[in-house]
Amino acid sequence: MKRIITESTVRAFADWLRSEEKSKSTVEKYVRDVGAFAAYQNGADVVKENVIAYKRKLLEGGYAVRSVNSMLASLNSLFSFLGWHDCKVKSLRVQHQVFCPGEKELTKAEYERLCRAAQRKHNERLDLILQTICGTGIRVSELPFITVDAVRSGDLTVSLKGKTRTVFLVKPLQKKLLRYIAERKIESGPVFVTRTGRPVDRTNIWREMKGLCREAGVDPRKVFPHNLRHLFARVFYGIEKDIAKLADILGHSSIDTTRIYIVSTGTEHRRRMESMRLIL
Repeated sequence: MKRIITESTVRAFADWLRSEEKSKSTVEKYVRDVGAFAAYQNGADVVKENVIAYKRKLLEGGYAVRSVNSMLASLNSLFSFLGWHDCKVKSLRVQHQVFCPGEKELTKAEYERLCRAAQRKHNERLDLILQTICGTGIRVSELPFITVDAVRSGDLTVSLKGKTRTVFLVKPLQKKLLRYIAERKIESGPVFVTRTGRPVDRTNIWREMKGLCREAGVDPRKVFPHNLRHLFARVFYGIEKDIAKLADILGHSSIDTTRIYIVSTGTEHRRRMESMRLIL
């Protein structure tokens, strides 16, 4: 019996992912990855040799190792769902990075300039979104959990990806949010909403953040919501030096994921090496 990925196969896979309580963005990514592989197959029978060849094609196509592994994880999930266990392939081995490129790391000074730029543009909502993500370490997809009740209580319960954790709002942030709620006369529900009352989404925030780059004097390549979460992680780790605690705060299942967040830039790494003074 031939193993062919059809549209109905993909739909059933998506339904199964949702039943497993995967987030909307995760379902969309898995379906997108499976669709790309199905296009590569072009109706051919799925066999392990083809999956290995696809892995090689992705690498030769210039995809980063982590991106390739992410795509392979989507395919392996599909094969598990279909019972095609013999088609599953191993992920590529990844060496932990000692440092990250400086041109991709948002600094605290640059974050502050972005906030000031939002304030000059009288975009109080964006300014508070930047401070809320960077001041709590939450994901941009978790912003809807910042509700009026959560702000008043000073903490929120985030339930996402089958995991639940408590996130605290520090007093200065809580005061800013309470004032914002009062001024906007928001009585209940999510604090950050569009003019139509719907929670702001990643696209809204990404576009508005990019609009601050020129005035803030920050490289646009550094400016996206997730980099604020990385900045929170680096600052927290710099104070606490407790990666296990940081993993819990960020909602990571694996400390290996948290390690990615706290790598220093090459410039910082070089400075630390030079401070060792081992060259006579």
